[in-house]
Amino acid sequence: MRIAAVAPAFPEWRYAQSEICAKLEEVWSGHAGTVSRLPALLENTRVRARNLSRPLADYARPSTFGESNDLWIATATDLGERAIGAALAQIGLAPRDIDLLMAVSVTGVCSPSLDARLANRMGLRSDVKRLPIFGLGCAAGAAGIARAADYVKAYPDGVAVLLSVELCSLTFQPEDRSLANLISAGLFGDGAAAVVVLGEERARRMGVRGLRVLDTRSVFYPGTEDLMGWRVSESGFKIVLSPDVPRLAEERLGPDVDAFLAGRGLARSDVGTWICHPGGPKVLEAVARGLGLSERDVRHAWASLAEQGNLSSTSVLLVLAATLAEAPAAPGGLAVLLAMGPAFCSEVVLAEWA
Repeated sequence: MRIAAVAPAFPEWRYAQSEICAKLEEVWSGHAGTVSRLPALLENTRVRARNLSRPLADYARPSTFGESNDLWIATATDLGERAIGAALAQIGLAPRDIDLLMAVSVTGVCSPSLDARLANRMGLRSDVKRLPIFGLGCAAGAAGIARAADYVKAYPDGVAVLLSVELCSLTFQPEDRSLANLISAGLFGDGAAAVVVLGEERARRMGVRGLRVLDTRSVFYPGTEDLMGWRVSESGFKIVLSPDVPRLAEERLGPDVDAFLAGRGLARSDVGTWICHPGGPKVLEAVARGLGLSERDVRHAWASLAEQGNLSSTSVLLVLAATLAEAPAAPGGLAVLLAMGPAFCSEVVLAEWA
């Protein structure tokens, strides 16, 4: 089960954090207390720039849930086509080679689903299997890789494609001046990424190397559904974001990863590559502390956070792409990819360089 290719795609509008801060100060100009907090809050996110789905000036204009979601559909379809096409091209495949297409997102909804729209636009086979997933949030990138690996384990000649599209800026709520929404407005960005996962027989026949998935683990934490997610209202998605998330990450990830690795006779010290979702500075610091990771271990996560912000399920795939772009580790070296998300839950993938 090989992670054979990863490709990102971003909207055309890109802004420095200082430009976004100035626009937010304009939007909330009638609320001096809110405006006074913004510069420090946005600086503390350690985000330098982000891509957005529409020009910055448009975020000051009122829009309905329907209008924002229509823009999500149009933008997600465009970015999805670009990301999938680029990932397939890396290993010489075409859209008609796809056997399973998964599309994950937590920032917009549509029926027919995004994967169906892309099947029509890209000319996928009529017998393609489709799996749209909504609601896993930041964990969906890791969970999607795990589910793709499940599929090609059953069909070793198969080609599974995971598409993550998160257009977080389209959920912006200008009337919400809660601390959670202020942090969200300063942290989250827009983008997409596609991952091609090949069955072992297909990878061998094509001569494709990459990360071989060895095992996966899902961990559900009961009674934590209020830590993160959306409250769906007439105006759209309103952020739910608890300050307890970093604490949970620090307390639970270490023991959970240790138990997962121990099941294969391994320990954290056996892992040479860590691919972590950059949920934000406090979360990433908590993940590193909980797992005993060095600054170098999470360097790609910090770089992704600075250059794109938090893209929910897409972010861990951007970190994966940066990891694969480096000179690969020696064959047999181990890697762990992980993310946490609403429910609350964690998703962990163990792989080896091949």
